[in-house]
Amino acid sequence: MATMDKSPDAFRTISEVAEDLDLPQHVLRFWETRFNQIKPMKRGGGRRYYRPQDVELIKGIRHMLYDQGYTIKGVQKLLRENGNQFLVAVGSGDLQAVEAIAQRKQAEAPLTPAAQPRVDEEMLVGEARAKPSRRFFGLGKADDEGPVAADSGKLSRDNRALLQEALFDLLECKRLLDQVR
Repeated sequence: MATMDKSPDAFRTISEVAEDLDLPQHVLRFWETRFNQIKPMKRGGGRRYYRPQDVELIKGIRHMLYDQGYTIKGVQKLLRENGNQFLVAVGSGDLQAVEAIAQRKQAEAPLTPAAQPRVDEEMLVGEARAKPSRRFFGLGKADDEGPVAADSGKLSRDNRALLQEALFDLLECKRLLDQVR
């Protein structure tokens, strides 16, 4: 991997970021149009150079879109309400920072129904929309983790994760098929 030779605070090209985060380059360019917080430097010929903080933010956006089932609109709202550092913390798995930011936001706003943290249905897709998670942005322990009885009609967390992964694989296959049609 080319980025192994670089300092952690070095700028990265779009190809390095795409490889590191397992994302196609066109997705990164598209996200730049949807998230004005992603601002790579552009040099001659339009070549993009991502700062380390850009890469960390992209990790958080990727996690919320791909792993947590959020829509672009939902992630935009999270960024608007909680700031870049929140998504950076989510992307790096820093639960303490996520909690600290959430607690700070709650302390800043009085707990009126409009100010209480919530997950809007428009922010989620698929299974997540049908039944919002009780976990804080999908992090931490949920009530429904572990094995479930065969006749309970519920999926275990592991089975849901496998199905979610299969869904993303199928969506990627569909995207590839649509490109060759």
